[in-house]
Amino acid sequence: MLKSMKKISDIYYDLSKNKFSKIYRSISGEGNKKLLKEIKKIFPKFKISYFISGQQVYDWRIPPEWNIKDAYILDKENKKILDFKKNFLHVVGYSCKVNKFLTKKNLLKKIHTLKNLPNAIPYVTAYYKKKFYGFCLSYSQLKKIKKKYNQNDKFKILIDSKFKKKNGKLHYGEIILKGKNKKEIFISTYICHPLMANNEHSGLIVSLSLIDYFIKKKLNYTLRFLFIPETIGSIAYINKNLKKMKKNIIGGFNISCVGDEGQHSYMLSKHKKSLSDIALQKAYKDLKINAKEHSFLERGSDERQYCSPGVDLPITSIFKTKYGEYKEYHTSLDDFNFVTKNGVYSSFKVAKKAIDILDNFILPKYVKTCEPNMGKRGLYPLVSSKKNKLTKRYMDFLMYADGKTSLNTIASIMKINIHKAKKLNKVLLKNNLITN
Repeated sequence: MLKSMKKISDIYYDLSKNKFSKIYRSISGEGNKKLLKEIKKIFPKFKISYFISGQQVYDWRIPPEWNIKDAYILDKENKKILDFKKNFLHVVGYSCKVNKFLTKKNLLKKIHTLKNLPNAIPYVTAYYKKKFYGFCLSYSQLKKIKKKYNQNDKFKILIDSKFKKKNGKLHYGEIILKGKNKKEIFISTYICHPLMANNEHSGLIVSLSLIDYFIKKKLNYTLRFLFIPETIGSIAYINKNLKKMKKNIIGGFNISCVGDEGQHSYMLSKHKKSLSDIALQKAYKDLKINAKEHSFLERGSDERQYCSPGVDLPITSIFKTKYGEYKEYHTSLDDFNFVTKNGVYSSFKVAKKAIDILDNFILPKYVKTCEPNMGKRGLYPLVSSKKNKLTKRYMDFLMYADGKTSLNTIASIMKINIHKAKKLNKVLLKNNLITN
């Protein structure tokens, strides 16, 4: 089994490295649609949907669709000193169309670098800034330009981009693996970061591996996998589906930055009480992994949306080295040297284990209102007696049978073993006092 799991993970690592990473993506655009179509080729039941540009979603508005074909900077000898086709990070995301000449002095004002990481090209975006453009270079490249060219030398700059304000689309994809129960385990990852292996492709690899694994299994709960642009995508998705999500989701995981070889880490949901919180911590324990817990106050990915006020979904975050805590983050150094097959495989094992645990939780739910008449069911003596411990156990059980508390947790609260809890559950089911 472990060997086959490793093979699954390796397949999607290679596919992501050699194919998916060659597709330019942002929060919108044809690249996102192209990637989602590639996923659909693998899983025909994968559904591609979209939101329309300009649509109001809570306090936000979906921005215009943005596409880019080419970008470069030419020096006075018509040599390219920057080429978008060689590295997608060379252009600030959502830059407007430009085709003109700039002096060296004015060109330098448009270039972003990282002095503390001289060989890294930074990832910079300007999703909501109008009529803005910029380029990104390594600090080493910038120093060469400063040294080689005179202040009045002219450079031709071109960004062949286009905003689609009318009928623009923000694409996302999802696949549902149906279980016995309509209640759902929700898995989310994002598709909007070009090139970056850990802050993008690792979540994609692990999620695709999980689909490949669980699509062949008999599930108790339904599994829903979402592939969406970060922040605006999840906000729009919540705006459309919140009522259904609140009704159906019993727990879930946001998967981000799961491919490096650093220590496993995680972030529990806002109140640290969700079923997925319990399942993930048990997964680490069962796999004998010493994982680092991050405070929810350090949030930065889509857990911000899923756990935000008024939404409050039971979503837990899975990482290796959390976003923002490795020097390669949001730079060209976040590549497939930094992300390894062993790194994504270890995260795949954790996520798979956590889902398995969550999928096997029994969630007793009391179906009556107020305290039931146990006497007419033969579960309470009709002649009062001090010797009715079993009846009290039934009543204690029902107090916590809210459809959100697992049988394991109820057993822990009642200080009984799981076998005794299962016997209580069976009797209460038989008497139509609970559902599972």
